[in-house]
Amino acid sequence: MAKTPMIRQASILGSIPNLAVLALFVCAGFSCFARDGMIYGAAAFFVLRFALRSIPHDHRAGVALVRSQQFADAIPHFLRSFDFFESKRWLDDYRAFLLLSPSSASYREMAMANAAFCYAQAGDGANARKYYERCLELFPDSMLATTALAMLNAGTNSSDA
Repeated sequence: MAKTPMIRQASILGSIPNLAVLALFVCAGFSCFARDGMIYGAAAFFVLRFALRSIPHDHRAGVALVRSQQFADAIPHFLRSFDFFESKRWLDDYRAFLLLSPSSASYREMAMANAAFCYAQAGDGANARKYYERCLELFPDSMLATTALAMLNAGTNSSDA
C-alpha cells in the first residue's frame, strides 16, 4: 500500500513559542534544582507538550485514518475538529502559544481542507469541491484549497475535451 501524501505547514514564527516555553521550563528547573533542574524542566516541557496533543483529538484521529487510507471514516473527525475550533476560535488563533502547535495553518483551515481531501479520495468530487470552496471562503489565502481546486478543475476540464 502506497503512503498517503501528507503536508505539514510548519511556521518558523510558530516555532518560537515552543522554544520560548522550553527555555522557560529549563530556566525554572535550573533556578529551583540547579544543574539537574534543567533536565527536570525539559522533561516537564515534553510532558506538557504531549498532554496538549490530546486537545485536537479529532484532528489527530482524522490524520491517523488518512494515513491508513480510511478516508470516509476520517471525514467526521475533521468536521468535528472544525466545529470544536470554530467554537473556540481563541484556542485556534493562539495555537502556537496555547497548544504549542507551530503550524502556519489553523486547525479550522486544516480540518476543512482535510475533509475535502478525504471526500476526493473517497470518490465524492462534489463534496470535495464544496469543502475546498468553503475553505477558500473562510481562508482566502489557503494554498491547500487553491491548489486542490485547480487540480479538480483540471481533471474536470480534461475529461470534457
